[in-house]
Amino acid sequence: MALASALLSKVGHSPTLATILMVEDALAKSGETVSLADLKRKLPRKVMHSTLLQVLDYLQASGKVFIGTKGLTWVFAPRPEIEALKRRGLKL
Repeated sequence: MALASALLSKVGHSPTLATILMVEDALAKSGETVSLADLKRKLPRKVMHSTLLQVLDYLQASGKVFIGTKGLTWVFAPRPEIEALKRRGLKL
């Protein structure tokens, strides 16, 4: 969690979980590389630019999104075996 504390020390506030999930969902559903402007248009509600950049920094650091010169690409792939364990209710 050193990353989270480092991000919080730079910023006085952080995005809400609802905002992070909304951005994740929009990127995952896009299925292609999108520009920052396109992502803003795909979001169901407006997000401040600085907040969106914080969310994207977090998603990149957690390995869910790749930020390249041509835009943003969703790269996270859930592991089916973990999802199957969740459905069966295995407690770890």
